[in-house]
Amino acid sequence: MTNREREQATLNFQKPEGRGTVAETFYPWVLTTNRFKEEGMPAEIADGAKDITNNIVGNKANQTEKYLAAEWGQGVMEYEQYLGFDPVRRIHFVLPFRRFEEKIIEETPEHIIKQDIYGRQVLKNTGSDLELDYKPVIETMEDWENLKSHAEKELEAYFSDKQIEAAYGHLAEGHDRGDYSIRLNIEGFFWVPRELLGIEAHMYAFYDEPELLHAINDYILEIYRTKLLKVIDLVQPDVIYFMEDLSGKNGPMVSPDCFEEFVADYYRALIPLFKEHGVGNVFVDTDGDFVRLIPNFMDAGVDGFLPMDVNAGMDIVEVRKQFPKLKFIGSFNKLEIAKGPAAIDKEFDRILPVIRGGGYIPGSDHQVAPSTSLENYKYYIKKLRKIMEQAGADL
Repeated sequence: MTNREREQATLNFQKPEGRGTVAETFYPWVLTTNRFKEEGMPAEIADGAKDITNNIVGNKANQTEKYLAAEWGQGVMEYEQYLGFDPVRRIHFVLPFRRFEEKIIEETPEHIIKQDIYGRQVLKNTGSDLELDYKPVIETMEDWENLKSHAEKELEAYFSDKQIEAAYGHLAEGHDRGDYSIRLNIEGFFWVPRELLGIEAHMYAFYDEPELLHAINDYILEIYRTKLLKVIDLVQPDVIYFMEDLSGKNGPMVSPDCFEEFVADYYRALIPLFKEHGVGNVFVDTDGDFVRLIPNFMDAGVDGFLPMDVNAGMDIVEVRKQFPKLKFIGSFNKLEIAKGPAAIDKEFDRILPVIRGGGYIPGSDHQVAPSTSLENYKYYIKKLRKIMEQAGADL
C-alpha cells in the first residue's frame, strides 16, 4: 500500500493495510522548531520547515512562491519524515490580491505605520512590540474595484499556464507513484472578506454592504474555477482545505441563515468541480465551536473538518455520534502533548473510538506549541504510529 493509498483508505472509512496514516494537522510553528533545534534536532531539518509567509517574504529570488506556493512544502515534508510521520506534500494557492510588499508607510519619533504582507496597515508605537490595526485593505466598493484591478495585473504576471506548471507540475510523478499525498490549502469565502475588511467591519457588512461581500466572493470563485482548477488538473490533491476560522469558543460568528446567504452557495458551485477534476476530500479549517453549522457545511458538499479545537469544546466522539460519515483531521489536544506520556496516553484513549471507526487522521488540534519538548513530541508520534494499527478496526 502506497502512502497515498494509505491516506485515502484512512479518510474514506476503509481498513488500511497494516495501519492508518500517521500525519500532522498543520505545518509546524517556527517557535516550536526553534526549541526542537535547541534540544537536538539537526538545524537543517528544523530551519527547513519554514512558515509559508516567512518563506515568501525572504524568497525574493523566487517570486512564483508569492502566489503559487509549493517549494516551501519540501522542507516541511522532510521535517515531518525526520520525526516519523508519513510524507505529506503541502502546497498553497494564494489569491492574486492577498500578497503585498512589506514597507514603511510613515515613520515618526512616536510610531511606525507599515504595510504588512497582506496589504493591511498596522501601527507600532515607539517602545512597544505590539502592532495595532490602523487601516484595512479595503473599506468601500471603490476600494475593492481598485484592488481587483491590481489583482488582474497580478494574474497576468504570475498565473500563466507555464508558471502554474513550473510551480506544481514536478510534484505529479511522485504523487502518481504514491510516494506522498498532496494537501492543498486555500482561503475561503468567509475568511477572505474578513481579512480584507477587518473583523468588525466584516460583521457590519453582512447587513450594510452585502453587495460588496458577494462581489468579493464572486471574484474568488472565478479565480478558483479558472486558475486553481489548472493546479488541480496537474496534481489531483488528496485533501483540499479551506481556511475559514468562522467560529469562536462560544459558537459560530454567523447564523446558519447568514452562512447560507453569503458562503454556502460558493461551496456548492465549487466543490463538485473539485471532485470532477480529481480531488479526494474537501475539508474546512475553522477553530472554535461550529457544531451548529455542520449540517450546512455538509449540505454544501464538505467532507470533513480540521483541526477540531478541543479547548473550544469540540469533542469528536460526540460529533461523530451526531454525524457518522463526517471526517476529521486533528482533534488531539495539543496541550496534552506538552504534559508527557501519561497525558498523551489518556488523550489517545479519549479519541480511540473514532480512530477505530475510520474516516479520521489524528493530529494536533492546532500547531504544536513551543511548550512541547522534542522528547514528548517524539513519544506522541511513536504512540500515534502504534495506535493507528487500529484505524478502521470497527468497520
